[in-house]
Amino acid sequence: MAKGQGGETYSAASFLQPQTIAPEERRLRQREVRKNLSVCNKLCYAIGGAPYQITGCAIGFFLQIYLLDVAQLHPSSASLILFIGRAWDAITDPTIGFLISRSKWTRFGRLLPWIICSSPFAVATYFLLWYVPNGNISEIGKLLWYLLFYCSFQTLQTCFHVPYSALTMFISTDQKERDSATAYRMTVEVLGTVLGTAIQGQIVGGADSPCIHENGINASISTIDVNTTQYNPNTSISQLKSAYMLAAAVIGGVYILCTIILFAGVQERDEPRNRKAQKSYSFWKGLKLVMSHGPYVKLIIGFLFTSLAFMLLEGNYALYCSYTLGFPNDFQNILLVIMLSATLTVPFWQWFLTRFGKKTAVYVGILSAVPFLILNVLVQRNLVVAYIVSFASGVSVAAAFLLPWSMLPDVVDDFKLKNPESVGHEAIFYSFYVFFTKFASGVSLGISTLSLDFAGYQTRGCAQPDGVHLTLKMLVAPAPIFLIILGLIIFKLYPIDEEIRMKNKKALEDLRDNGQDTETNSNELCSIV
Repeated sequence: MAKGQGGETYSAASFLQPQTIAPEERRLRQREVRKNLSVCNKLCYAIGGAPYQITGCAIGFFLQIYLLDVAQLHPSSASLILFIGRAWDAITDPTIGFLISRSKWTRFGRLLPWIICSSPFAVATYFLLWYVPNGNISEIGKLLWYLLFYCSFQTLQTCFHVPYSALTMFISTDQKERDSATAYRMTVEVLGTVLGTAIQGQIVGGADSPCIHENGINASISTIDVNTTQYNPNTSISQLKSAYMLAAAVIGGVYILCTIILFAGVQERDEPRNRKAQKSYSFWKGLKLVMSHGPYVKLIIGFLFTSLAFMLLEGNYALYCSYTLGFPNDFQNILLVIMLSATLTVPFWQWFLTRFGKKTAVYVGILSAVPFLILNVLVQRNLVVAYIVSFASGVSVAAAFLLPWSMLPDVVDDFKLKNPESVGHEAIFYSFYVFFTKFASGVSLGISTLSLDFAGYQTRGCAQPDGVHLTLKMLVAPAPIFLIILGLIIFKLYPIDEEIRMKNKKALEDLRDNGQDTETNSNELCSIV
């Protein structure tokens, strides 16, 4: 009887005790839970990148002509709005990145609340950016109106894009899964540029800008005002205003839809050790920590030069096709080929970097554009060659789109290992990369505008002086090639190769496992007690 009672007591005690799991098996289970992302998760994450590209494409292609021809601002006022807006946009990136790094963790994460809360206000300011105030408002009034809403939209867009970019580090701790999600994202973002152009272009309608004959280059046969674009003889200004507002409303709806899909399909994950160890740093101390990390500095400087190269090419290729090559009616199709080529080849570059490594992908992907750029300049007025060059450029553009965002997480991982006491700086890393990308865009715009103005560019002229043709050739071939070579030389100094990347991956997994084991053992002890 006593023996039986003792056996029952022993069995019950054994049953109540938690089952022991081998440490190695526990680590494997924890890693699988942490790193697995479904195709649905990756698609939802990728769709979140579309609003930035759609709105950016619409503003890039249409805002200047809208301010001049629909809002009827003076060219100097329009230039001031665009310049201040770009400068403000660049300044807000590191500022918002710092504020995000100081944010507290919530039940939805630390980054997703920024994305969700900023989206409705971003859509509202975007719509008002395309609204012409009623009444007899002065030039100064219009200037202040568009400056206010342009800067407001850029700020709110930054509140969306910086945390979204940094979200890559929090959807999975596995490098392969993050690289795969980044490839999905880049594919959707390139499609977003096509979608933004299509929505805005189809609703507003194609602009039919008659050329101006002047200054001895052509005989003067036109009396059209230089600052007036005739979209269609039967289209009034009021109809154009309505068309722009309708396009803004459609894009705003797409923006909100993409945000909802992102929130519904993506879970932001953080490591418990990060929440415990997170410290508050001043802006300058956080900046010093990030900018003193050698691999990060070399990465952003290298991509600064290569990004500037492709921005020079993309910003001037339409003018080069229209005037130097003599294809004014085909440049839209040529640009579309570039975008579609980039969309189709993003999966190829994802496979390539997985198979041969990221540094090899940088050299092969970006250098592949060089021979085609040279061919485009040497072979004049050949439409077939122009299409071949545009397709090849799209292949390299895909590599330039994908690789920076794929390599940034590796730099952040390296920083975490070398600075284990410093956590929560992911948003600063991403915000400064976005800042330098926008800086490259501004430099590209300034170089192109000043060079063409110095060469004697005639606004909407039917033909251009020889100096303009030479300048355009320099801007689409020699200058980009020089910048590409300079950027790749800097990449030689980038220290994180595949061997170091795999060592970092293993070290971070061990660090996470140790932290998770400590927390698990504590929980088991509490449950036993």
